[in-house]
Amino acid sequence: MTQPAPDERRPAWRRHLPLAVIVVVAIVGAFTPSDWLSFETLRENRQALLDFRDAHYLWMAVIFVAIYIAIVAFSLPGASVTSVTGGFLFGLVTGSVLNVASATVGATAIFLAARAGLGETLAARIDASEGRMRQIKQRLNENEVSVLFLIRLVPVVPFFVANLLPALVGVKFRNFVLTTALGIIPGTVVYTWIGVGVGEVFDRGGTPDLSLLWEPQVIGPVLGLAALAALPILVRAVRGRKEI
Repeated sequence: MTQPAPDERRPAWRRHLPLAVIVVVAIVGAFTPSDWLSFETLRENRQALLDFRDAHYLWMAVIFVAIYIAIVAFSLPGASVTSVTGGFLFGLVTGSVLNVASATVGATAIFLAARAGLGETLAARIDASEGRMRQIKQRLNENEVSVLFLIRLVPVVPFFVANLLPALVGVKFRNFVLTTALGIIPGTVVYTWIGVGVGEVFDRGGTPDLSLLWEPQVIGPVLGLAALAALPILVRAVRGRKEI
């Protein structure tokens, strides 16, 4: 007699609990004032943060990464401010590495939570069906890397959506992690770069301008990368071998 898989033996509530916790915390966070994580807070506490960083660099890095992971994992507001803070505290190179690593780990947490609960059930039902949804899922799975890169590179796709949807259609874990880590690099570097000069902005009495991401010299290369990511899909479609 075939034994059920470990995931099938677990009670349903245990499989859905991680995603349920994330959703509840995200909802609470969305309706909770987030003044503690803003540019104004950074302005008021920048010297204290710099002093702590200089005295306890490793601890500052650990605390920063933990906060960033929690913000992304629970889809809390403030990810952009946190990315800028990473550049402010650690510089362009180290700040970018910490920002990318933290965002990737947080995104992976959402992905795993969704896949353990709704994702596995939904993907199995789609595979067992005979409708259009099954065909779409099959085409998506055949072009996973290209599609996931597109989702990450095109700024109009909300980060939470880009973390959740792949889990619900059963994409491979390694493809999700790889495309997340690489796909968020361009935008993350821009935000980190803003953070490097945020001290001078504060000295002038200004506020960091996050609209820089939409400047032609920035968004142009990003869209170019998105076009390259879409190229394999287009080639397959033209050849008539694949259909999205």
